[in-house]
Amino acid sequence: MNEREYGHEHGHESAAQNASASNTAGGTDGVNWDAVSSAASSNITIITGIGQLVTNCVEPLNANAPMTPVGQLGVIEQAAVVVRGEIIEWVGRERDLPTEYRYSCRHHAVTEFGNGTRERTEATEADTINEASKRTTAEPRRIDLAGRALLPGFVDSHSHLVFGGDRGDEFEARMGGQQYDGGGILRTVHATRAASEDMLADRALALLREARAQGTTTMEIKSGYGLDVPNEAKLLRVAAQFTPEITFLGGHAVPEEYRPAQAGHDARSGSSAPHLGDRDDYVRLVCGPMLDAVVREGNARWSDVFCEPHSPYAFDGDETRTMLTAARQRGLGIRVHGAQLGPGPGARIACELGAASVDHCTFLTDDDLDALAATWLGKQPGAWCETSAEASPEASAATSPETQSAASALERQYGTVATYLPAVEFSTKQPYPDMRRAIAAGVPIAIASDCNPGTCFSDSIPFAIAIAVREMGLTIAQAVWAATAGGALALRRSDIGVIRTGAKADFALVDAPSYAHIAYRPGVPITHALDLGGHDRPPHRG
Repeated sequence: MNEREYGHEHGHESAAQNASASNTAGGTDGVNWDAVSSAASSNITIITGIGQLVTNCVEPLNANAPMTPVGQLGVIEQAAVVVRGEIIEWVGRERDLPTEYRYSCRHHAVTEFGNGTRERTEATEADTINEASKRTTAEPRRIDLAGRALLPGFVDSHSHLVFGGDRGDEFEARMGGQQYDGGGILRTVHATRAASEDMLADRALALLREARAQGTTTMEIKSGYGLDVPNEAKLLRVAAQFTPEITFLGGHAVPEEYRPAQAGHDARSGSSAPHLGDRDDYVRLVCGPMLDAVVREGNARWSDVFCEPHSPYAFDGDETRTMLTAARQRGLGIRVHGAQLGPGPGARIACELGAASVDHCTFLTDDDLDALAATWLGKQPGAWCETSAEASPEASAATSPETQSAASALERQYGTVATYLPAVEFSTKQPYPDMRRAIAAGVPIAIASDCNPGTCFSDSIPFAIAIAVREMGLTIAQAVWAATAGGALALRRSDIGVIRTGAKADFALVDAPSYAHIAYRPGVPITHALDLGGHDRPPHRG
């Protein structure tokens, strides 16, 4: 497989399947990684010794069970998980591990971390499978976590990983007091248009590896730094090498060639770019030729718009509604950048159009929260049950006929998630919003990175979790839920963000006995994605 071709089994993606080399270095750490050799290889992996397992599910052995509410993690102590291929087959306490998975557990592992010590001693054969059957049946791979915590891989539902250039000087200026207004996007557009697809893919791959090394297993990627037909298509092609969660963001900013050339106060000052029209012309370009190209190439699942009346570079409510409606009519799902720089119409437009999420949410009003909560009325937030369209007549009545034909029955069971981007506030010195307001209003929340070159050049979900806990009012459990189950809701995915039978085997391993260490030890690389191929060893820091 080409290094850039991350597996899309069943059309779904586990971001950056190749783990960072720093996490796959050889050496022993006191844990027996018992990938058993046999004449034939098995597609079963048995993970034992899980000190604390976060499932986000009320019945992990029920493939149709709903997930837990915000902050209730469905923790199982002293747990085990069985995986067949890339799908979870069994979840529960290790002592309840079915007989057929118990044989050949012969190893000794002693591992220390923090203040806890766990010792596993020699185990005997635990089943009655005879020696002849063992010789003819491939034994499963076995991984003993020696008391470490395991949780669903982080689901990063908002990122801008495909870009050229650098804007570190802007960050330095903001730390010195300069205010962010969205204008730096056009600097990245210049650099990105000049970059080749290979250059953009190499950078995206490096960032995906960074993210996986910190526990992210699914990552949404937006375009938005091309802002013309060929370059937006280029960015979507690059993103398609890595994830199916691809968002067309032609409505990111008004490019220079569609801005008035007014000296002194505009991005077109001194620009050599041709003048092609005004903002209305650009909106028509996005809704027409640009969207035509996106749909024709078929790489995007979503469409997004930066709805921000407080920025002269972004789009107002009417422009946002026009672009998103056009995308929805062409069969794309909807996402919205909203309420980043001040109160605005983004959240309510997201609710009106059935968006999967509104992202940023720094300045959500009480009316915004009421509108978001109303999108979940009559639905079970986070329900993984894929019911038919007939089961939700109120959802069908709220959408136009053309939208009903484009949206799946599953999507009509979801409302709009409030996605928060804590590291953006850190990087822009914006006020930290109180995420508890959304929870109190009955709105499911997600935490994402918004990794991008301007307002947040970080792909670390553990960092975002730590900020959400320290500055935004969440408990650690709520923040972990938002970064896993909440991210899955924001992508309207039923196979990730939860550990239960039938879900994808995407795991984040914590080199500690509890998920609480993710926030308890900020800045320390104790969390990373678990590779089930038999090559991944969590770093030992006794």
